[in-house]
Amino acid sequence: MGRPDILELKKRAIEVRKDILKMLNLAGSGHSGGSLSIVEILLALYYYKLKADPKRPGWKERDRFLLSKGHACPALYAVLAHKGYFPKEELWGLRKLGSRLQGHPQFGLPGIEISSGSLGQGLSIANGIALAARLDKLPIRVYCLMGDGETNEGQVWEAAMTASHYKLDNVCAIIDFNKLQIDGFCCEVKGVMPYADKWRDFGWHAIEADGHDLASLMDAYDAAEKVKGKPTVIIAHTIKGKGVSFIENRVEWHGIAPKKDEYEKAVKELDEALKKL
Repeated sequence: MGRPDILELKKRAIEVRKDILKMLNLAGSGHSGGSLSIVEILLALYYYKLKADPKRPGWKERDRFLLSKGHACPALYAVLAHKGYFPKEELWGLRKLGSRLQGHPQFGLPGIEISSGSLGQGLSIANGIALAARLDKLPIRVYCLMGDGETNEGQVWEAAMTASHYKLDNVCAIIDFNKLQIDGFCCEVKGVMPYADKWRDFGWHAIEADGHDLASLMDAYDAAEKVKGKPTVIIAHTIKGKGVSFIENRVEWHGIAPKKDEYEKAVKELDEALKKL
């Protein structure tokens, strides 16, 4: 695909953030910070790089996207709705009884490849899909989005060794590197620096990108696709709660939803940002 218009995608990012906040407000629960931080990561992937067809979600030769940090699913649901995988009206049923949009992604919803949310497992699943694709000679890529706090899990590094050992160059891991997790700053809970060097030591090609700069992300996806003989990780530097001043970089917003007055204040901020584009 050709590159999309950056200005239009920036406008869509604001609309997606408004959708996320509305979903969470109506649900009365959910994860605000980590959903807001991955919006551009998803938009650059779905509107530029991912080989997929919303009208044929089961298309055999589609690229696969796995949201390992499943608690951030409001962002993924919003992007899938914008792409036409299901009606946008379904977004307002987030976390409600009988809704297909649960608090973590559930296999069966169009566009959702795996049920996820048990942190640390996504990369292992990505490896399995990539190995199966190699055996079946399917020309697909597998993208797996993880949180930086999630990479405290030992299974992530076992999976990293596996991907390197089998030279899975059709695997692209993406890290939402917002520096915060549920218990505080990642560097204080369990330090990961120097982060890119750790992945390189495990045999990966590591790329660092601005996780809110659409052009930077598209460049990273292009570069990852050209790497042969080893898997690639894109370390996307982001801000938790991006786009809403009173949510940004606030650890307490990891797992709460905005109340009515907070929602209205946040939407007003986003509308002002849209006017400035």
